[in-house]
Amino acid sequence: MAVSLTPLDIVIFVAFIATVVTVGVLKSRHESESESYFLAGRGLTGLLIGISLIAANISTEQFVGMTGQAADYQGLAPASYDWFPAISLVIIAFFLLPYFLRAGIYTMPEFLERRYSHWARLIMAAFSVPVLVLLVACVTYSGALTLRTAFSDQKLLGILPVDLHTGSWLIGLVAAAYVASGGLKACAWADLIQGTALIVGGALITWFAFSKLAAAPIADLTPAGDAIPALAPTAGALERFTTLNAPKLHLILPRGDANLPWTALVVGLWIPNFYYWGLNQYVTQRTLGAQSLAAGQKGLVLAAWIQLILPLILIVPGMIAYNLYSKEMRTHAAADNRPSLERFETIRNMPRPPMELFDFDQSWERSRPELARAMATHNAAILARAEAEETAPGNLVHHRLIGHKFDTAFAVLIKNVLPGGWGLHGFVLAALLGAVVSSLAAMLNAASTITSLDVFKKYVFPRASERNVVFVGRFCVGVFVVIGCLLAPILGNPNYFNSSIFRNIQELQGYISPGILAVFLCGLVLRRAPASAGVAGLLANPLIYGAITFVWPEIPFLDRMAVCFFAVLALMTLIRLIRPLPVPVEFRTQTTIDLTSSRVALWAGIVVMGLAILMYILFW
Repeated sequence: MAVSLTPLDIVIFVAFIATVVTVGVLKSRHESESESYFLAGRGLTGLLIGISLIAANISTEQFVGMTGQAADYQGLAPASYDWFPAISLVIIAFFLLPYFLRAGIYTMPEFLERRYSHWARLIMAAFSVPVLVLLVACVTYSGALTLRTAFSDQKLLGILPVDLHTGSWLIGLVAAAYVASGGLKACAWADLIQGTALIVGGALITWFAFSKLAAAPIADLTPAGDAIPALAPTAGALERFTTLNAPKLHLILPRGDANLPWTALVVGLWIPNFYYWGLNQYVTQRTLGAQSLAAGQKGLVLAAWIQLILPLILIVPGMIAYNLYSKEMRTHAAADNRPSLERFETIRNMPRPPMELFDFDQSWERSRPELARAMATHNAAILARAEAEETAPGNLVHHRLIGHKFDTAFAVLIKNVLPGGWGLHGFVLAALLGAVVSSLAAMLNAASTITSLDVFKKYVFPRASERNVVFVGRFCVGVFVVIGCLLAPILGNPNYFNSSIFRNIQELQGYISPGILAVFLCGLVLRRAPASAGVAGLLANPLIYGAITFVWPEIPFLDRMAVCFFAVLALMTLIRLIRPLPVPVEFRTQTTIDLTSSRVALWAGIVVMGLAILMYILFW
């Protein structure tokens, strides 16, 4: 059931994308200096920063990934990814941002050179760029997946099929042209338009999803739990939603949950939050371009307020999607499962089958119980043989089967709940594509900024002119988007990646985020920690995280992050005790912008933090 676009949909879609790109380019023409291209001339206002932070953060990876997690068993739990930032953004605004703006830095690795040494700067840059490029691939994939699901029966311009490859290149090339032309200022002004459109579009999806839920026959609804709850035919949308999803309307998951265990709410989730919003280049680049400290603080607090309401347009629709369209998500999963099922039928009766395992989730097991038991028996035999023959775990081939393609939840909603003839399909799809372009622009701009300033300008060609540095930045955008588009379709293979794109992104960053956060905090608090402590902390984290992942893969990734964070803190503290600096490090002011703090932002921040805590009390 693909979307049929009306002429009005097409006009709105084209007009919206053209407006976003035109405004971005016109606001940033002829940017040939580093500060203008990479930091928007340090002239961003609080409104631009706040909306741009949200637009850079929210993309199809959230609409696809978080909506998919909500459709799955996690329900309301992923809302912590939105409500935690409502607290951490305020803390960052008043405790971290003053240091960064006072230092007058362009990139986060540059701050590590000011605090530790050029080696710390180089290591963080070397870690950050590959992760940013992989994030480009993740965002590109999630956008292409949405287009493929929504337009599976149509062809682009009547010629090209809308598959993952075509969708990835379409999205990637538009984003590359966009960011290469205007830099950060283009991103910020375009974000102001499409960030607002994203919130409006998500609210429309939620509204019409509730309308569909209210009108659907009760017999056609799928409850979140195994038991079918009693519902009166006259039950309204809200009653149906709360009754059908009662098992999901809480924020805590069991201790052993692989995605978001309750222990992560105590420690683990704070690590990616503070890293992402306070130290991650493609987010912090907006605050580094603030015209003043007060503007930066107002922008961060505005973003905190928006984060507080995001679960209404990300989490709630996902649960409704499962209630209404679980069968359609199962159909999408069947297409992904077919190669693995055919492989099992080929080898299951062999006298000595290959060393291949077939993994499956609970929803697939419930749909095919007899076949699941046969696979479990096969897996036990293969594992016993592997142990007897001392076969390394890495030599075992894994095939993964999923019961539902939960990442299609948002696209399924677009197809089924939006009424036709009003241009809403064109508007929502334009907002989604604009979101992809915005997020990719932010990531590409950040990756090119780090490569140009922290690698090229610092080590390759220190005497390069401003124009040459900007040219290298634009060239890097092209290289990185090609890599991302080549990787994007691979992310759709459940044999190589977890079925949730959002979890892939979060788990990937565990290799760098705990260590970087620990190194920054130690640098600010332990002023006599030597340069070697920063280098050791950065290098230790991926080794510790990788070792835990390999030896104890059953440990949830957020708990792995917590272990790494405290291990790096302990290592750096030990180095500081053994080899302390004779004189504490001082952070000198190296900027001309106004560093006066905002009292309005402070009080608004205190209120939003209180509301976020109230959400945890109500839905714990």
